[in-house]
Amino acid sequence: MLSYRTDIRETVKLAYPVLIGQLGHMMMGVVDSLMVGKIGPAPLAAASIGHGLFVLVLIFGIGVSLAATPLVSMAVGAGQEQATGVVFRQSLLVNMIVSIVLALISYHGADLIKYLDQPSEVAVQAISYMQTLAWSIIPVMLFQTYKQFIEGLSIVKPAMFVTLFANLVNAFGNWVFIFGNLGVPAMGLVGAGWATLLTRASMAIALTWYVSTSIRFKKFDPSLHYRKIDRNMIGKILRIGIPSGLQYFFEVGAFAGSAVIIGWLGTAELAAHQIAINLASISFMFALSISGAAAIRVGNAVGRKNIRRTWEAGISAFILAGMVMGIFGIIFVAFRYFLPSLYIDDKDVIAIAGSLLLIAALFQLSDGTQAVGLGALRGIQDTKIPMIFTFVAYWIIGLPGGYLLGFTFDLGVEGVWLALLCALSVSAVLLFTRFRIKSRGTGAI
Repeated sequence: MLSYRTDIRETVKLAYPVLIGQLGHMMMGVVDSLMVGKIGPAPLAAASIGHGLFVLVLIFGIGVSLAATPLVSMAVGAGQEQATGVVFRQSLLVNMIVSIVLALISYHGADLIKYLDQPSEVAVQAISYMQTLAWSIIPVMLFQTYKQFIEGLSIVKPAMFVTLFANLVNAFGNWVFIFGNLGVPAMGLVGAGWATLLTRASMAIALTWYVSTSIRFKKFDPSLHYRKIDRNMIGKILRIGIPSGLQYFFEVGAFAGSAVIIGWLGTAELAAHQIAINLASISFMFALSISGAAAIRVGNAVGRKNIRRTWEAGISAFILAGMVMGIFGIIFVAFRYFLPSLYIDDKDVIAIAGSLLLIAALFQLSDGTQAVGLGALRGIQDTKIPMIFTFVAYWIIGLPGGYLLGFTFDLGVEGVWLALLCALSVSAVLLFTRFRIKSRGTGAI
């Protein structure tokens, strides 16, 4: 237990800056909603639709970018400092190509909004907004390349500071472009898209400049001096990155699909779902930060070819996630009616949201376990089988189960959430078992 306490402390050191950075990203979305909401309900509805579809594309790219972290941490653990530069350069190449492809998919995919049976005013604004956001994928992936590289070196605070500063840039950009200030014409929702694009570009520039000029990274050679196109390394990046991207896509897609199913049940049910899922997403940010730390520490242990440390680094992350998510579970139970009242005054919506938070409390441990499981397995370069696990859990069990329980068994919105509970629990059991087998056997190294 003393060893685990040390491991937990080391995991916390890596996780909390990542958490603050993720909360910073979330705050940008909150500020966007608040400022767009001031120009009317139609732009706000359009922002929700456009951003929701955009995230389904972006999340795949972010998953691909995560491949660099375990490869870098593994190289550091093996004492191969120069190899980290190879990982960086090849991941930069991969991420930039992926970003251009995804930007084009997002730009042209925005036309699909026409077929979602939305009011014309909402659809037109949503399409323009998503097309503007599409080009922000390129600076996001550039930022991610440098972020995942230095996080693989266990240096996590610079990205946090850049993200916090970006909140100021985003708010200022919204003020200028949405409302038309400093001589710039008011662009409404599209202005919010331009503010997001410029904010993400500033984040990419800031982190690129920091890594390129800082002396502490010189020995790792994070330069743009390509000696060759390393097909072997690109293959490793894609073998880790593509399944990782699909893992996130399956999960995000399942929750988006659940929202569509719940929308068929009624307005009050959908409002309650949005409140409960927003609260659950806050707790998930904690699990996701611990997952990122697990990938770093497990990868480092694998690089050292230390089977025991591989297991200890991973299990300490599971323990930490269990404690944190358990606390959130208690909070959701104790304040299941108070928390929704912060969002809305409607008694019916609050009552439904309260029942959903009871289910959310039950799946906190499962959510934390499956998140950490994905990170820990990514640390040992095991992503294909976990990808299959997530597909089965969310798209074979979660979505069909939600429709079955919600409509066939007439359990309504609670039935949809019970299906999500089952999906998360199945995913958690499978991923933890997979990590236990891979990390404690010779196949882990």
